[in-house]
Amino acid sequence: MARAVHALLFALKDLPHPRVLRVLAASLALTLLIFTGAGAAIFFTVRWALEHWQWLDGATLDMAGVLVALLLIGGSWLLFRAVAILVVGLFADGIVADVEGRHYPAAAARAVPVSLARSLRLGLASVGRLIGVNLLALPLYIPLLFTGVGAPLLAFAINAALLGRDLEAMALARHPDRPRLDRGARWSLGALSAAIFLVPVANLLAPIASAAMAVHLLHLRDGEE
Repeated sequence: MARAVHALLFALKDLPHPRVLRVLAASLALTLLIFTGAGAAIFFTVRWALEHWQWLDGATLDMAGVLVALLLIGGSWLLFRAVAILVVGLFADGIVADVEGRHYPAAAARAVPVSLARSLRLGLASVGRLIGVNLLALPLYIPLLFTGVGAPLLAFAINAALLGRDLEAMALARHPDRPRLDRGARWSLGALSAAIFLVPVANLLAPIASAAMAVHLLHLRDGEE
């Protein structure tokens, strides 16, 4: 965990760099666009369906519209991590290349460029695992809801494990010849990233900071500080 914290501190220092800020701005804009477009499409589709089949009268229809809007807001918060990692996956090679170029030039010289198609595949695989694993865990989530803390703790553990794997994959994409992180380092990476995602406002920076942290953790492990 100490090495992961060291990597996180390095990653936080990378955030004000101009290229990182450009990637952050582009990723946030794209994430917002996806949420806005998907939310509007779902809202108007549901409302059209209710009106078309006349399942509800006018007043109830308005209440249903408000309920759908609230559900969309809640769903957006829950799915932010998935969409953010997918979007950052599209920019991952730029982030990794920038961090490596400034801190680990020898590793950057040996790196293999990652195509947009490969980045997209990594991002989609991440989203698929997130949705699939959490759906499989639903039978555990439901009874744990009555404990008050059980469900959030399980969600944190699952998402930390998934994040650790996904971020490691982003960093290793440019270095396919390197071995994977050990289990403890991968878990620490995922746990710290998942913790950042839980903090309001800071969660907007979490995808970029987490990607940079993965790069630092990979190279610090190999003594390239």
